[in-house]
This record gives sequence, C-alpha cells and structure tokens, in this order.
Amino acid sequence: VQVVESGGGLVQAGGSLRLSCTASGVALRGMAWFRQAPGKEREGVSYISPNGQFTDYVDSVKGRFTTSRDNGKNTQYLQMDSLKAEDAAMYYCATDFNGGAWYDRKEYNSWGQGTQVTVSS
Repeated sequence: VQVVESGGGLVQAGGSLRLSCTASGVALRGMAWFRQAPGKEREGVSYISPNGQFTDYVDSVKGRFTTSRDNGKNTQYLQMDSLKAEDAAMYYCATDFNGGAWYDRKEYNSWGQGTQVTVSS
C-alpha cells in the first residue's frame, strides 16, 4: 500500500490550494483528509464515499473546502478556498475506511506522510 499526498505550500490568507492524494494497493473505499497543527489533535477535515456521491466536512471548512475523487486514477482531491490562518497544518490523506465515524482516525487503515499547508496573514 502506498499513499502519497501533494499540493501543499505557502499561501496568503484568502488564497487557494488544491491537495491531491494518490493511493495504490488499497481497496476502493471511503477516503478522508485529516489535519494536525502543532500542539493539537489530528482532526478530520473531509470525507468522500467510494463512489463520490456522499461528502462531509468539519464545520470550520464547510463552504470553503471541496473534496472530490477520480477512481480511475485512485486519487482524491481537496480544493481549499478562502484559506485562513487557522487552516495551517499538516494535511494527511486517509484511505481504506472501515466504516463508523468518518472523522475517527482509527477507522482508516492506510495513511500518507502528509503535506504541509502554511497560511500567511
């Protein structure tokens, strides 16, 4: 199993970034993005169902972030708009969802190494 994120970087507040995550060797299941800022718990940011028809988000990003996936490429995306300073964190891709609460990190069997998002004010 290999999970690789990309797309992080430095952006000004109000700007946009698009994260990508490509997974190989893993079953087609729900996928999610988590993030972790220094000194804070890792939190679920978004979830997308295997067929892409169901998505959910943590309240703090609703209306600003959009998740999508391309199953032909085994890739999920996170379009992040109107970024705020509080969005700065390491973003992790989580795959191979077991079921249960999508925002529970224990429900995912495979993780990427993370991609850093920095937001300057």
